[in-house]
Amino acid sequence: MRAKLVTGLVRTRLDAERAVERVMSCGYKRDAISLVMSDDARGERVESGTGSRAAAGGGVGAAVGAAFAAFAAAGASAVFPGLGLVVAGPLESALAGADSAAGGLVGAGVPEHRAHVYESGLRQGAVLVGVHATSERDAEILEMILEYSGAEDVRSESAQRRPYDSFI
Repeated sequence: MRAKLVTGLVRTRLDAERAVERVMSCGYKRDAISLVMSDDARGERVESGTGSRAAAGGGVGAAVGAAFAAFAAAGASAVFPGLGLVVAGPLESALAGADSAAGGLVGAGVPEHRAHVYESGLRQGAVLVGVHATSERDAEILEMILEYSGAEDVRSESAQRRPYDSFI
């Protein structure tokens, strides 16, 4: 069975921390988890730690900085200057030859309309969290974990629409 990509955007430090911690507490290792952020957001939040969003408490901050540091230490992160993105994890290969973030995400199996939503969120400083689920059941659980952690626009590439999706 093919792994199912579950994705969502997180906007705050607390949300990012919750998402990564909860996903890893379910037994997922970092080689199944991808983090994507704009290079500007990374510099603003991680390198200086004093960017306007971080200072206002609206940034992703240390949790994602630590996660990127852990991925980088394992040699699993890349900067794509042409796209203005920093990527850690399996989505790195999908974005490697892409002309845009949306194009790379579509190549990874994200529907085009959703990829454009994610690209817009990345430009606004959000972080995309992606997890390759090992089963349909895990994909459903990961969707709930990401939603509970505060992620927005959470979907899996193969998940069927839930009855309440049209109301949200």
